[in-house]
Amino acid sequence: MRTLFTLTLAAVVALGGCAASAPPAPATVPQLAVRVLATLPHDPAAFTEGLEFAGGTLYEGTGLVGQSSVRAGVPGQPPAVRVELPAPLFGEGITVTGPTLWQLTWQNGIAIERDARTLTELRRVSYDGEGWGLCHAGGRLVMSNGSDRLTFRDPATFAVTGEVTVHSGAQTFDQLNELECSGGAVYANVWQTDRILRIDPATGEVTGQITASGLLTPAQAAAADVLNGIAAIPGTDEFLITGKLWPTMFRVKFVPAS
Repeated sequence: MRTLFTLTLAAVVALGGCAASAPPAPATVPQLAVRVLATLPHDPAAFTEGLEFAGGTLYEGTGLVGQSSVRAGVPGQPPAVRVELPAPLFGEGITVTGPTLWQLTWQNGIAIERDARTLTELRRVSYDGEGWGLCHAGGRLVMSNGSDRLTFRDPATFAVTGEVTVHSGAQTFDQLNELECSGGAVYANVWQTDRILRIDPATGEVTGQITASGLLTPAQAAAADVLNGIAAIPGTDEFLITGKLWPTMFRVKFVPAS
């Protein structure tokens, strides 16, 4: 389910909705839109799985076996530091916890702890199930695995400390992918859609749905994959968002939908 997939959402619908995705949020959930403030270059060969801005550095994790990496640098510029993951590892979400960075793998059951400055591998920790997205807030890690649950982990040991089901009333939301912790909320890309959910991590309640459609031109979208990658810009209410194989990254605000 995480391999290269280039069908547009419209094509999926035309094929009978064969790709699973979370249902739209109920009308009671606040609807937000994306206001683009700036457009930056992004490596069109990067199969983006994780994105995070910390300490003035933009970190990006990429996937696919034999093409996975973790990168660090300045937004819109080639990375200053880049480390490749050897096969058969498939890189997934990343997050920075002070002097270190955690990187997930998809089905390998391995989390890699790295030096945040050099990206040098420090150790590996095993976990059960798949790894999709990862972020860090309130002294704990928040992890997704493609289900409707967020799992909390200890940032030192990677041990599970709890979990919450993402929902709005009785409706739950799965396909939770890349995560960003910001302002007391967790933002989650919903795989195979152009939607981002804003989630209260204390309860799992969806407090907002962001629609990020139409960012790429038709020509760009034809060569790109799904929206995936969201990084809060520290000290602001702005974010960087991008996607797998996207040639651009966008600096944005999330605003009420008109």
